[in-house]
Amino acid sequence: MTQPLVVFDNVVKHFGSYMAVERMNLEIYKGEFVAIMGSSGCGKTTTLRMLAGLDKPSEGEIRLNGERINDLCSWERETPLVWQNLALFPFLNVVENVEFGLRMRGMAKAERRKKALHWLERLDLAEFASRDISLLSGGQRQRVALARSLVTEPPILLLDEPLSALDAHLSVRMQGVLTGLQKDLGITFVYVTHSQSEAFAMADRVVIMSRGRVEQIGSPQEVFLEPHNRFVAEFVGGKNILCGTVAGFDDAGLVRFDSAHGQFQARLPQGKSVVPGEGVTVCVSAEHIDLTPQPVRHNRLACTIVGEEFIGSMVNIYLETRDGLELQVQKPHADYHRLGLNCGQDIFAEWEGVHGLILRGD
Repeated sequence: MTQPLVVFDNVVKHFGSYMAVERMNLEIYKGEFVAIMGSSGCGKTTTLRMLAGLDKPSEGEIRLNGERINDLCSWERETPLVWQNLALFPFLNVVENVEFGLRMRGMAKAERRKKALHWLERLDLAEFASRDISLLSGGQRQRVALARSLVTEPPILLLDEPLSALDAHLSVRMQGVLTGLQKDLGITFVYVTHSQSEAFAMADRVVIMSRGRVEQIGSPQEVFLEPHNRFVAEFVGGKNILCGTVAGFDDAGLVRFDSAHGQFQARLPQGKSVVPGEGVTVCVSAEHIDLTPQPVRHNRLACTIVGEEFIGSMVNIYLETRDGLELQVQKPHADYHRLGLNCGQDIFAEWEGVHGLILRGD
């Protein structure tokens, strides 16, 4: 079996009485693109800083290539970090910034210049080699920071929200640059972000954190389609939440549950079981809810349209039931216009039982 490149083994980090990272167990493999995401203060950057050697774990062990690295200084590790603010040296030009790490390692001037120019060429920056950093665009500075980190040919690259300062169009372009580089080089990327779209677009696996705790680890598809708990469901967005009590099971194996809003059906995730009388939390994805004046499905709610939001080719439609439950439905523009929907209109929201997912729990 392939050995992991990075292991967090029961790692804990606290600053005084403040628990920044609860007991973490995480394995990252060679060639993976792993994104760690969560809201501000969830512990994602602290996790990255511990791997980079900028913070030391309070408990547990971090291993790189099987070697314990808790006590190694940052410059003794092969874990370069691309900072959110890039941290380029304003007093050095582009090629001097890129070759800085090689210079600190004592590499001869001619050799380090050759390697630096190679990486500038690879990142389409060769024509800017002698340019002052202050004269570069945001995307160009981003690529200089990448070249500076990759010129030492590390086995792993750490990135702390590197695209957060870029505008939306440039951010999408840089996502393509990063994923292309990672696949071409075959090295491991550990990428911290608060942006779900960035993480889901680039990563092989995502780690969702909240209040210092890992809530779920999985592929982007797994996390979006089968969130483990309410926090993950609400964090990834586009999920409607219903709470209730198990009433029984139907002939198709779906769970029937009673809630304050009626009785509904939902499916169980693999490996989970429930019994009558047990409390459950169920999520239904916004794209799986249909709107109709004449419902035909068992799972239905009478609603009023209270808002709409146009997002690219999709429309988010916001609903509210008579007893105050808020729902979100997502439809393509064509479906939205075909239905002729308007704010204030009464309508039914309905969905198939298989599209209700009982969450595994906290």
